[in-house]
Amino acid sequence: MMVASVESPQLHADSAARDARESAPIRTLPDTLISQIAAGEVVERPASALRELLDNALDAGSSRIIVRLAQGGLDLLSVEDDGCGIPPDELALALARHATSKIATLDDLERAQSLGFRGEALAAMAAVAEVEIVSRRAGQPGASISAAAGRIGALTPAAAAQGTVVTVKRLFHDIPARRRFLKSPPTETGWCVEVFKRAAMAHPHVAFSLWQDGRASLQYAADFSPAGLQRLADVLGKAFAEHALPVQARIGPLAVHGLVCRPTAARGRAEVQQLFVNHRWVRDRVLAHGVRAAYADVLHGALQPQYALLIGLPPERVDVNVHPAKSEVRFRESQAVHQAVLHAVQQALAPALSGRADTGAGGHAADGLSSPAHPGSRPNPPFAFGQPSMLRQSALPLASMLQAYAPLGPSQAGHVADSATPNPWPSERLDRIADSAAPSQPLGQAIAQLHGIYILAQNSQGLVIVDMHAAHERVVYERLKAAWDQRSLPTQPLLIPAGFAASPQELGAVEDHAETLQALGFDLAASGPASLAVRSLPGLLGRADPVRLARAVLAELAEFGTSQTLEQRRNALLSTMACHGAVRANRQLTLGEMNALLRDMEATERSDQCNHGRPTWRQVSLDELDALFLRGR
Repeated sequence: MMVASVESPQLHADSAARDARESAPIRTLPDTLISQIAAGEVVERPASALRELLDNALDAGSSRIIVRLAQGGLDLLSVEDDGCGIPPDELALALARHATSKIATLDDLERAQSLGFRGEALAAMAAVAEVEIVSRRAGQPGASISAAAGRIGALTPAAAAQGTVVTVKRLFHDIPARRRFLKSPPTETGWCVEVFKRAAMAHPHVAFSLWQDGRASLQYAADFSPAGLQRLADVLGKAFAEHALPVQARIGPLAVHGLVCRPTAARGRAEVQQLFVNHRWVRDRVLAHGVRAAYADVLHGALQPQYALLIGLPPERVDVNVHPAKSEVRFRESQAVHQAVLHAVQQALAPALSGRADTGAGGHAADGLSSPAHPGSRPNPPFAFGQPSMLRQSALPLASMLQAYAPLGPSQAGHVADSATPNPWPSERLDRIADSAAPSQPLGQAIAQLHGIYILAQNSQGLVIVDMHAAHERVVYERLKAAWDQRSLPTQPLLIPAGFAASPQELGAVEDHAETLQALGFDLAASGPASLAVRSLPGLLGRADPVRLARAVLAELAEFGTSQTLEQRRNALLSTMACHGAVRANRQLTLGEMNALLRDMEATERSDQCNHGRPTWRQVSLDELDALFLRGR
């Protein structure tokens, strides 16, 4: 029986496309089609157009910007500013392709300080929408110009205040193939609102207003505080601000400021992770990795930290001409930037309780955002770009750490003595008693122990509940780290070098980061054209698999210019030691021992969380206690 062959539709389509390619001549594309293709890179959706228009308004030196949306920007998108304005004889050029006032030479591009500089945005919008510009420069008459389908209309006089109004209507209305890929108006509105909020966070000195379908939606007054932290709090909302800590650091030519949430406010999703470089919102793996590394010692499980950080550095040290949408950057010295961000966030998270002004419920600042200076901050150490740097907690002598394992003193009433159990605090500190309302003692004074697990203490705000094992574990852990950091990092030579086949990236990382590897305690050398040999490891990690450890470190160095792998493994070992050395549940403590632990917590960095990221203490305010018993009703 004969079986007829059936050609699939896909094979037929592929064949037709191949025939068309073979027969079509090479030709120059029409300008309109060129603009419409370019618009796909610049104007992906209404939010993309809004970002470009906001960039122009901000570059014009505006102090007030008003955004209007209709149907999520699909029907109408308007940005009004009070900036410098555009002269009438330059309005037509503003709609031309590759026309801009922001760069003139390659040197200008390499040192770009403006947000929008490609000279394509308005022309791209005019190719896929109806665009109108009304503008007036001080001392000159106002003028208006329109464009649609790539054709620019005539210039006409217009009554206008100083500044510029750009209106975009019917975006992609005449290009169904593009229009059908857009989402519903509420979804497009949400993306536009996100772009609006990012611009407001990056430029706190500018007043922003958003109108949606004729109704006022969001308004942010200009914030002239030194770091603009109040604007961040206003945009991100009360729930974020309640858990936020200020970050302010200047390390060499780089400045980092913003807000980071306490680890206890971490979420399962990356709900708020905003990064800005030179007032430009970016997605950057180096910066995100630096922030995450700062939380590594205090974050529980796979939870995501919440933060908004603004990084400032000289424009010649960052390449912003990487992505058509300008949402990605490339740093000249990524390792230095990574370390600077890591240390700035660590510094915000690390101060001991005794160095904080916030002693309200849960340790949250009542009005810390109104005064951005962080009382627990310390002077920044010198930091040179291109130089590896490690910022450490103030080191404690090894003898101080060993005091945690001193033998118990004489048995006291109500205290179950056990000479085999280490005493976590020196005996001379057991009788320290002070006023529970003393400002230097945020955790107050111990009053009881609950079920051999929790310490109950009273301070001026009410009741403090402390998980004694988690709290003491953090205290011992920080002492172990400080003691270890006092000594130089020893290395352990391998009796037989461990060789492995290396990728080009791994070979390049060994060559590019030879000094860093040596400082970390590694001795890595090429053993062939495409192989490496591990000849020594950091002494503390001598039992690790040398090849797996080396590859993990090289992968981080290749991607981020730095590595946290060794520190994480070292900290995991010290954390285990601290867990075994900390006071256990059901251990009966005297009031003196409880108070000694409270004082140690107040003097220890990161004492809000145990080594695994769990909270170590909670505050219950007097108002909450009164509410439980209906007092005052």
